[in-house]
Amino acid sequence: MVPHRFGTTLVLSAVLLFPPVLAAQQHGVDKSYFDTTCAPCTDFFTFATGGWMKTATIPAAYTNTGTFRELADRNTDALHEVLDDVLAHARTLTDPTQKKLGAYYATCMDSSRADKDGAAPLKPELQRIDGIKSRADLLAEIARLHGMGVGAAFAFRVGADPKESSVNLGRLNQGGLGLPDRDYYLRHDPASDSLRQKYQAHVARTLALLGAKEADAEADAGRILALETALAESSMTRVAQRDPDATYHKMSMGALGTLAPGVNWRAYFTARGAAALADTGAMLNVAQPHFAWAVAREIETAPLETWRAYLRWHLANAAANWLGRAFFDEAFSFQSVLTGVKEPLPLWKRCAGATDGAMGEALGQAYVAREFSPESKARVLEMVNNLQAVMRERIGSNPWMSESTKVQAVVKLDAVLKKIGYPDHWRDYTALQVSASQPFILNSFAARTFDARRNIGELGKPVDRSQWGMTPPTVNAYYNPTVNEIVFPAGILQPPFFDPQADDATNYGAAGAVIGHEMTHGFDDQGRKYDAQGNLKDWWTADDARQFSSRAQRAVDEYSSFVGVDTFHVNGQLTLGENLADIGGLTIAYHAYERSLEGKPHPAPVDGFTAEQRFFLSFAGVWRRITRPEALKLQVRTDPHSPAQWRVNGTVQNMPEFAAAWGCKTGDAMVRPDSLRVQIW
Repeated sequence: MVPHRFGTTLVLSAVLLFPPVLAAQQHGVDKSYFDTTCAPCTDFFTFATGGWMKTATIPAAYTNTGTFRELADRNTDALHEVLDDVLAHARTLTDPTQKKLGAYYATCMDSSRADKDGAAPLKPELQRIDGIKSRADLLAEIARLHGMGVGAAFAFRVGADPKESSVNLGRLNQGGLGLPDRDYYLRHDPASDSLRQKYQAHVARTLALLGAKEADAEADAGRILALETALAESSMTRVAQRDPDATYHKMSMGALGTLAPGVNWRAYFTARGAAALADTGAMLNVAQPHFAWAVAREIETAPLETWRAYLRWHLANAAANWLGRAFFDEAFSFQSVLTGVKEPLPLWKRCAGATDGAMGEALGQAYVAREFSPESKARVLEMVNNLQAVMRERIGSNPWMSESTKVQAVVKLDAVLKKIGYPDHWRDYTALQVSASQPFILNSFAARTFDARRNIGELGKPVDRSQWGMTPPTVNAYYNPTVNEIVFPAGILQPPFFDPQADDATNYGAAGAVIGHEMTHGFDDQGRKYDAQGNLKDWWTADDARQFSSRAQRAVDEYSSFVGVDTFHVNGQLTLGENLADIGGLTIAYHAYERSLEGKPHPAPVDGFTAEQRFFLSFAGVWRRITRPEALKLQVRTDPHSPAQWRVNGTVQNMPEFAAAWGCKTGDAMVRPDSLRVQIW
């Protein structure tokens, strides 16, 4: 199961979907962002951010701008300074990890060499693909590409066994698509048909850049689209995959061979370095059995000519951003179609992001030393503990839950592993092979190979609960159900989310909402199915489960009524977990703030706003965002997070605490009727 995240994963590229921050000197709520012509009880998102939205513009290199984006840029500037310092001392560095860090970034910045080399660094791999003469050759090359971090046909990773969470288990997953989601292949309307035509033309142009004749490239692109469409037809929808029971099918290797004949699975896993799975009785999770059968059928029957073209495309697609100007421009052109972004990020930003992705914990050590003090970590932990105490109290007083389920819920809550800022133990990069003398794309593949081998090496071993799934500079947070952990990187624990110089109302409304969001994920429609140890195990009474589902359905209905962009509605089923986490998280954060005031004088109003009002303004402020229409369409179709407007309005209209703070009355848009209100935690 993919860990729940606070926002769409933010990496440093031009094709993402993200939110803004306060100016460096501003602490607390910034009134210049408000639109006071809009009543807070009518549209709180516009009231809190509308003034900013009237004048804000999206930089050409971004799909959006707002709080997340501004903070990410600030963090990137910090990484840039770290990396420039590493380069400045490159000749005198003695630490091997720092030398690798410098070599990785330096080769990435060498655009002249990338332009000169073009696709030449891929030549040995392209020759291997062209040399595929049998189904055995095909499977061996798929395994090789997977080991290099290149997606093709299907996916295989190692992670905690959902029903025996202390041990790592292999998981065979659907994959192999070049478009963002299966539905992009299967919808038949003018816009979808046009996008597929543009995709096919993009594939053909990329193959031509590899050296194919134009006619051959066009024919191959048609075959690739047909093969990917066949894979899409057998893929589960994103909504269906949200049910962890629906993607857990533990079986033996012998059973996999019976389910999906036509593939020598033993040979594949041996080639991947997972020798333990060569045994007939070895166990793994086949997450989507129908897809496993379908991809095996295609591997066995689709023409090898088609597969060779398909693998050339997926190799080139994985490498295109680092193969020089011609490949980069072609890749960026299609990303512009998908997201609306107008120009690429400067090379240094792309390279800082790539280096963070490859050696994030080595880079993160320096970032943390500069940007996240021990005092900040202690203060955040105090907030986490306060929210945890409030949630414990709210579980105990929950009117619809039985006592037996409450007991188990509290046991799970108390067992949550809290990770704040950065890992206790930094990753060892000794096995990573980086060279200052080779093209960057080869260093990039070396980093992907390092990650793939590290992951495969965990097969059958105890789960390492100290590992992190995000790097320290990341502007995000997550809950991982199989470890039962909440994780908050230092990158998001910066203003305006967490500001050591801001008051508690501001910090609880922003950082507290993030903390409460991740904590609530352990008890959303997916997370509630895992127990305190992270096992997929039903600890609910049948009646409590029905009560939960009935209340959750209110959120499905509510958010499905919201329009994301144009005629595209929010998918209430796809976004259910995130919406429940937003509502529950902000509710818990509010009461945690009130709890923090016990024994203290109540804060006086600031700029005419009470502490409770500033709590909600701070929450809305972190979702200040404008997004290009193309990117919003992509988000609504594929992202489990609702658009920013609805993360604010959809949340507060379910909170009587908000209505009380702002004097909202029954019938106001920001007051949901009691019979429809979502309140679980």
